[in-house]
Amino acid sequence: MSVFFCLLFLEPMLTCHLWTGRFPLAFQLVPSLILLIGVFFLNESPRWLMEKDKQEEARAVLNKLRSGLDQELIDLELHEIRDVIVADRALGGVSWKSILTRPTWRKRLLLGCAVQAFGPLSGINVINYYGPRLYNILGISTHTSLMIIGISGALSIVYCTIGLWMLEKVGRVKPLIVSAAGLAAALLVNAVQAQYFNADNENQMRSMVAMNFVFSLFYTPLGIISWVYPAEIFPVEVRALGNAITTFTNWAVNLIFAQFSPNALSAIEFKYFYVFFVFNIIAMVCYIFFFPETKGRTLEQMDELFGDQLVPHAMKDPAGAKAAMEKQEVITQEAE
Repeated sequence: MSVFFCLLFLEPMLTCHLWTGRFPLAFQLVPSLILLIGVFFLNESPRWLMEKDKQEEARAVLNKLRSGLDQELIDLELHEIRDVIVADRALGGVSWKSILTRPTWRKRLLLGCAVQAFGPLSGINVINYYGPRLYNILGISTHTSLMIIGISGALSIVYCTIGLWMLEKVGRVKPLIVSAAGLAAALLVNAVQAQYFNADNENQMRSMVAMNFVFSLFYTPLGIISWVYPAEIFPVEVRALGNAITTFTNWAVNLIFAQFSPNALSAIEFKYFYVFFVFNIIAMVCYIFFFPETKGRTLEQMDELFGDQLVPHAMKDPAGAKAAMEKQEVITQEAE
């Protein structure tokens, strides 16, 4: 975005090459500072507070987050959070190895790593990182290439804003399926067009650039959900570890492709898109057959999807949850 801003508005003024290179980097400090300041206005997670036995603080935060909802419903959610944490503690024996040794947790880890890996495997970073080289193949100058990439990045902000608003309305899995299909189609169109590319045909060049914009549009659901989905599915004891591993997967795959993508583009040019076309088809099949829908569920209710529910959930079965907690309290007292 900063590069786009500079190319569009400031390049005529920044005649000094020193400033032309430094300003785009310095301009990125602005959103960083906004983020840094905003952190101080964030509340701690009610689940983290409850895990640390700060029940009243957790209640206050949850009331603030659920402002406008019925108080009874908020109380039930708080009880649900408490009940699941207490049940998980009673289970005991949780270590960093548990995420690998417990089958249901291992399944969650595999799904989280998969959706994170499918991000870079979609081809998005090759197009973003090596856009100037791709557009140079089409005879487009570096200056114009950077403008195209900047406009695409600016539009991505609009796409993501709309996508976040729609996330709870349409769910996770269906947008992922549509995303993978659209990404595969956009890549296939450009890969085929490149085999019959005519440098004198400006309309064909424009259509190939346009397909990259289509690609960016279809990447939006994957770009959002690849970060949301792993954060939702892990139980509280290993949520931090699970998210760390899935995020590592994303950047590890990204690093691998960053190493040989320049050579691949030099050797086979747009035919390289066929590789990512295949990955997107594989991703679509995985979304259809292996990824459960998490829409409309609290974080505590994810255990229903993965078959490791320990206690009734207060928001669905208040009486059952109360009875289970009373039984647990009796067992704890007898053990003491």
